[in-house]
Amino acid sequence: MNILIVGCGKAGTILAETLCKEGHDITVMDTNADVVRSLVDNNDVQGVVGNALIIRDLQEAGVDQANILIAMTDSDETNILCCLMARKNKAKHSIARVRNPQYSEQMVFMREELGISMMINPEFQTANDIARMLRYPNAIHVETFAKGRMDLAEMKVTAGGVLDGLALSSLSTRLKLHLLVCAVKRGQDITIPDGSFVLQDGDNIYITAAHGDLSRFYKAVGDHKARVRSCIIVGGGKIGYYLVRQLLELGFQVKIIEQDLARCEQLSEWFPKATVIHDDGTDQNVLEEEGLAKADACIMLTGIDEENIILSLYAKTIGVEKIVTKINRTSLLSISDSVGLENIVSPKKTTAELILQYVRAKQNSVNSNIITLYRLVEDKLEAIEFIVRGDAKFVGKPLKELHVNSGFLIAGIIRGNKRIIPSGEDVLKVNDSVVVVTTNRKITSLDEMFAQ
Repeated sequence: MNILIVGCGKAGTILAETLCKEGHDITVMDTNADVVRSLVDNNDVQGVVGNALIIRDLQEAGVDQANILIAMTDSDETNILCCLMARKNKAKHSIARVRNPQYSEQMVFMREELGISMMINPEFQTANDIARMLRYPNAIHVETFAKGRMDLAEMKVTAGGVLDGLALSSLSTRLKLHLLVCAVKRGQDITIPDGSFVLQDGDNIYITAAHGDLSRFYKAVGDHKARVRSCIIVGGGKIGYYLVRQLLELGFQVKIIEQDLARCEQLSEWFPKATVIHDDGTDQNVLEEEGLAKADACIMLTGIDEENIILSLYAKTIGVEKIVTKINRTSLLSISDSVGLENIVSPKKTTAELILQYVRAKQNSVNSNIITLYRLVEDKLEAIEFIVRGDAKFVGKPLKELHVNSGFLIAGIIRGNKRIIPSGEDVLKVNDSVVVVTTNRKITSLDEMFAQ
């Protein structure tokens, strides 16, 4: 696909590099000649030094040939207007990064009335990720797909635990729960397991289940953490704003520590049910006074990655069970993992991943019945959403009578508003949305996963 990326900051650069590796024809445009030159020198991309709001520059960058234009400048207004100009100049699809909360409330209007294909608010999406982590306090990480209707929770098998040495065929019977192990990561290998697969110490397993069954599963395997009811947020910026709004709606007790007095006054006005503290959240004495050790969870959202890492490590030493750390610099992500910080969020990485999902879905929807495609678990696993068509040979047959090829697993069936964790007795019906988990990157239809 021909893709034009306008604005080459950190997120734009991640996108350009990743999409280039996936074989797309990429053109980058930025007002900074050094940034453009660096991308062109280090990647197989074309570069244009230009202004996103000057039509001559967009035309020089080939906007009329673009399958997708992605506007990633630092200005919301520039991104929106650039997408409108691209639409008038025959670009097929457009994506705008929009961060202003006021604009976020108008996203549906902008998509439907202005024709912008996709609008992404990095801070809002990051807040969603954090809220999901707090709803699943036992999970190391939670991937979401199928428009938020399905979650894939990750946990580690521990030595001597209930799961250590257990064959998956015995899992549901042993625990008396309805759940599905979709994938297992052992070392660097990802496996789509069958019933004969035996779990062992150190495996990372990825589970989908109804929320109640997932909670009961954690209790059954002895890895249960109490439900998060209270949390302390250090940093009251845009992510904090979106997060507090969600957590209060979920009934959480929320305390925010913010250094900027004017921002504290705003937060107090917006969220009268939250406790807002005007102080330095990086000060150990302040954290002790505000009861960090007694909180169920803490979320470190300062603007400095190193501060967030150090604060998270301190919270870990005093026994806070659920710790979420915001890190933007990709070079620090692996370091944070090596020191035992498991729940990491990155607005720039989140933005790039959402756009990549959209691009992959558009690419794979050509000559196939794929609706969306997600790459999970460090891009080693794909979750693909299909619609069941009326002419499919497998419609109406119990899944236990169908022979599924190795490396594929039906992780979920969405029928209307109902989500089904499939068993052998379930059947696929016309217009069902079916989520297939696979390590096979060439599948284009549901028929391909069934043996003839």
